[in-house]
Amino acid sequence: MSEVITEYRNENTKDIDLLSTIDMVRKMNEEDQIVAKVVGDVSADIAAAIDMIAKAFLKGGRLFYFGAGTSGRLGVLDASECPPTFSVDPSMVQGRIAGGKDALLTAVEGAEDNFDSGKEDASVLTDKDICVVISASGNPKYLLGVLDKADEIGCATIAVTCNSQGRIAQEAGHVICTEVGPEVIAGSSRLKAGTAQKMVLNMLSTGSMIKIGKTYENFMIDLKAVNEKLKDRAIRIVSQISEVSNSEALAALLKCNWEIKTAIIMIRMNTDADSARLELKKHGGVLRKLLNEESLI
Repeated sequence: MSEVITEYRNENTKDIDLLSTIDMVRKMNEEDQIVAKVVGDVSADIAAAIDMIAKAFLKGGRLFYFGAGTSGRLGVLDASECPPTFSVDPSMVQGRIAGGKDALLTAVEGAEDNFDSGKEDASVLTDKDICVVISASGNPKYLLGVLDKADEIGCATIAVTCNSQGRIAQEAGHVICTEVGPEVIAGSSRLKAGTAQKMVLNMLSTGSMIKIGKTYENFMIDLKAVNEKLKDRAIRIVSQISEVSNSEALAALLKCNWEIKTAIIMIRMNTDADSARLELKKHGGVLRKLLNEESLI
């Protein structure tokens, strides 16, 4: 068995059970501050992974997250937030956790040690997809099964881990390793390791969506306005990008079923919803390309 850094005892917190509550909180916060620095140190590795994912998306590929326990739940969380944030089909980014849906709420004993289960779950992959395996320790047999299947079908693989000596770091085609050191509570990788993984996954999904035109500047232009909060946000986005009043933005949105990009083109090009949709289609749905072209007219 390879060395598991996440199981080491943290000398900085060995007396944490004797501290006052405020000092306990401060000690945990001190450890958490390590995470952002470590994630920043592997920026180049994260960027390379984003480019891999974006290229796969543009060719009709999908992004799959696989993990066990905390790592699996983080993958499922990130995947579940892509459709409402970027208006993508739920099949575009998917999460799989060892032990299935039951493992999202309660621990499923032995699930991470099941190589065959990982291989079976990975049968959804194709050679167009990107397979991301997530583990703090980097050693679950479930993920080794996933990687084995991915290799069989020629699917590109990325490991997100906190242990450079772990098996998935050795087996995956690309590695993002955030070695955050021993946890506040020895072995509890839902803490610093989990935070690091969450940060990396945020960057992978958000960065790849930006690369394929799912944002304009830093506006969430593909969100689904399914409640009052999001409808209010949609109005503000259309108003700011189109430089019109909120009432004008609302009027346009009501004419195009709350499609933000369509509303913006309707206003900017003084056209109807169908014509705006056609213009967007000509430009691959990328608002930046269309608005840049418009500015040259």
